[in-house]
Amino acid sequence: MKQFLITIPAGKRLIARAVVALGQIKEALKSHTIVIVSGTTNGYIAEELLAMISQTDDFSKEMFFRGINVGLGIMPQKGKYSGTDVVIEKGKWIKEKTIFNVAQSLGKGDIILKGANAIDSERKVAGIQIANPTIGTSGPILQAVIGRRAQLIIPVGLEKRVFASISEIAAKLNEPSSTGLRMLPVSGTIITELEAIKILTGSSAELVAAGGVCGAEGSYWISVTGKQEQVDSASEIINSIANEPPFSG
Repeated sequence: MKQFLITIPAGKRLIARAVVALGQIKEALKSHTIVIVSGTTNGYIAEELLAMISQTDDFSKEMFFRGINVGLGIMPQKGKYSGTDVVIEKGKWIKEKTIFNVAQSLGKGDIILKGANAIDSERKVAGIQIANPTIGTSGPILQAVIGRRAQLIIPVGLEKRVFASISEIAAKLNEPSSTGLRMLPVSGTIITELEAIKILTGSSAELVAAGGVCGAEGSYWISVTGKQEQVDSASEIINSIANEPPFSG
């Protein structure tokens, strides 16, 4: 067993590398559609996946979001990929398309990647904050996933963990008497840094501590347990992403 400190940017990169290593992602690249819905973690995934198919062009993960939570007084930039998605059809990036354009055509074998704002790892449920009264991208996603059985993959960092039931949290936030953001509970293939370690190395990982300062705010310690070669592989992967720079949108 070995312990590692992972910062939030490194965690996003780790999750991205695990997602693009999934068998269903590789299969969908050949004969199906993959929709990467804009979001900060998904920006890393789009970057990794577009590099895999040699179609990065001028893509920038720094601008790849619709809504974003930021510190007080900070105004994020807007750029070319703000409010867009990455749609890859049979291995080709179809620019200018979004989940709104393609949702009606998605079905079995197709994959949607959508981030989340809360994660209850024990119950395998994620929560998406909702500001748009028409529930934004979640509307067409639910139509494709529940209505036509497209697969939903939810990449989400451990810094978004919550301790109560997300369904109960959502019930409170969605009360008619409540104000502010609402919440949509969703289920799917949830991939945190813990699942990412399992996917990439075969070892098991556990959250054992969290927190820090001087750039380690929101970071966490994980323990990795497995055969020596698995732990060595995890160490190599984590060391390779340890200096991932902070998000600078």
